[in-house]
Formats: sequence, structure tokens, C-alpha cells
Amino acid sequence: MMKAQLCIVKISHPCQCPERRLPMPCKGRKHSKDGGIRALILSLLLIAFALPALALDIPGRQIIILDPDTDTILFERDADKPVPPASMSKLMTIYMVLDALKSGRITEDSKFSVSEKASKMGGSKMFTREGDKIRVIDLLRGIIVQSGNDACVVVAEGLAGSETNFAKRMNEKAQELGLQNSRFANSSGLPDDGHYMSVRDLAILAEHLREDFPEYFPMFKETEFTWEDIRQTNRNPLLYMDIGADGLKTGHTSEAGYCLTATAERDGRRVVVAFTGLDSKKQREVVARQLVDYAFREFVQLTPIKEGQSLVRVAVSEGTSPTILLGAFEGMRLTLPSRDAEKLEARTSFDSPIAAPIRKGDVVGQYQLVAGSQTIGEYPLVALEDVARAGFFARTIDNISIMLGIAEFPSPEIID
Repeated sequence: MMKAQLCIVKISHPCQCPERRLPMPCKGRKHSKDGGIRALILSLLLIAFALPALALDIPGRQIIILDPDTDTILFERDADKPVPPASMSKLMTIYMVLDALKSGRITEDSKFSVSEKASKMGGSKMFTREGDKIRVIDLLRGIIVQSGNDACVVVAEGLAGSETNFAKRMNEKAQELGLQNSRFANSSGLPDDGHYMSVRDLAILAEHLREDFPEYFPMFKETEFTWEDIRQTNRNPLLYMDIGADGLKTGHTSEAGYCLTATAERDGRRVVVAFTGLDSKKQREVVARQLVDYAFREFVQLTPIKEGQSLVRVAVSEGTSPTILLGAFEGMRLTLPSRDAEKLEARTSFDSPIAAPIRKGDVVGQYQLVAGSQTIGEYPLVALEDVARAGFFARTIDNISIMLGIAEFPSPEIID
């Protein structure tokens, strides 16, 4: 008779690799051919596992730290609360321009006219002049580097006829991208009762910008731009630190406080941070560095299971082979607290012996990845080879032995 079996496979030296993630089963995940960013949206909302909280005593009203390679939230505080995003909402304006470029509706050399409204915008400016016709690529830099409110209005009117129409399109695009706690009333992020975002949405949008427009993403780390002989520097404080930062956008209003959405990469690992509600530029700079350092210091990225990796050899009944290898159908990449990495193990469960015929890829059980007391996820355990059904005589002997209780099958053998 078949018996339920449980085997524990210690993952003693999980690979720490800089390559892109392997597919990891996750409830709600949908894969696409255009880079998998659609999967990120659902994974952020339906994360396969919740990391245990690590101590992080740091100021900020709303905070999120995301590892986009594994769709893992490393830390969050009030991450879904809609709040004034200040100039960070310009990331959506930038997305709209890049989307129009990608679709071919405009080119980098297309020119938009500066209206009276645009030229008179207050706050941070590119210093456009009414009646000027400015290339799209220059307006992009005026928004990304200089945070120009005037440049935002120019592209809004150029793409949609009016800023009101442009805001409607921004909201439609936000729904497409899965931004569930965002609404836009203007192109610049200036205070408006109907204009808000969550830091989770900001992190998702930051990843869309990087994944959907890789050829333009390097613009976010440009440190200065000169227009009309006026040189302005990028306000992102992380760009001037040696921490691997390469984007994205600061923000500040009296209601939102000092804010930042940023991304950084070190040794093949990337993190995205977004936060609001700080008291000064200096505090924003300090907190930004602390969050990025925390993510890289306290967490490690692993490839514990590779595609087709053998985990256990088990007995087969009525087959041409007495045993069969079982293992992982897909590989995976995980982000875990460094303290848990050495505790990682795979717990396989299956019925033994397994009756032939068995085809490679058949799901015959499951395995769990566990780190200490934390269950990371459950995954299918599959046959890694074919075992044909034995002839009539051999099957008869097996069945009689099982019925008499004298059948002897090999014990499961853990593959290390």
C-alpha cells in the first residue's frame, strides 16, 4: 500500500546570483512576453509570502522598500494610504510621454508650443517662454532633471489639448498599470484635493518606467540640464552618493513634506524605495540612504532551487525501474532576511511507492520552502524522468507482494 512520505532537504549553500529571476509560482501571477512587469502588479498585492519584520526605526509617514527582481516587499509602513505625492506624481506624466514615444504618436524631435498658462506656472520651473516651440526630448529632461511644472503643462497640452484632458488620460493609464490608490488632477503634482498616490503605487510605477522604457531610464540619473543658459541640477540626493542610485524623483509640498521615490542597484541587485512626510531636505537625504543601505545589508537574494533540480529519489511500483527522481519543475529566485538564509530547507511530501506509468513532468507531490518557522511557499513536486509500466508478470508479483504485506520498496533517498 502507498504511504505518505515527508522528506526534508537542507539547502546548505543557496546560490546568490546576479542573473534575472527564474519564474516563481505565485497566486495571481500572469506571465507576459513583454518582460513580466504585469506579474509585478499582482505579486505586490498578492505576495506569495510575508517576510518577518526586521527592526527599522526611521522617520517617514508612508514608506515602502521593494525588491523588484523577486516582487518582494522588504518593509512597508502605511503603504496603501492615498497621500499628496507632490512632484513624484510627475513620474506618471513622464510615463505618458514615453508611452507616446514608444507608440510612435510623437518623436523625440516633435515640438510642443508653450502656452501662457505653462509659462506662468509657479514652483520649480524649466523656464520656458510663451510662444516657444520645444522638442519633446528637451521637455522630458526639463521634467526629469529640473522638475519643471511649466514643462509638465507643455507636454500635457501638447498630448491631450488641455491639462484637464491629460489628467483624465493619466487616470485611465493608472488603471491599466494597476495603480489602485492613485488619482491625478494635474500634470505637475501641485496640491489639489483630487490628486493623490500611495507609496506602493509609486514603487509599481517606478518599475513600469524601468521595465517598459529601458532606453530612456538612464535619463533619471542625469545630474544636470541647461535650458536657456540656466543650469539646474537634479534634486535626487541619492545620485550624489556612492550607493548605486540611478533614479527617480523627489517631491515637496507643505502637506506632503519632503518625499522621494528612488531606485538603486548594487552587485546585480536592485531595490526601489518610496517615502513621504519628512521635515527637511537633509532628513530626506539621510533617510533615503538609510533605507537603501538597510535593504542591501539586511536581505540577501538567493536561487535556492533551480529548474529541474533533483530533490528526492523514491520507490516505484509496477514500473520498469524501481525508483524515480522527483524535483522542481521551475526554478525560483527569493529575497530573504540574511539571518534566515542559512535556515532554508525544502520539505517534500508525496505518496510512496508511486505507481507506473509515470511521465516526466507529472505532478506527484509538493514541496515547501521553509526558513526556520516561516513557510515561504508551496510548489509542485514533479517527476524528472519517465518510468514505463512493467509487463504483466512483474506487475502481478508487485501487487501480490503488496497485498500480502511483504513488498519491499526502497526508502526515499534525499538528493543533496
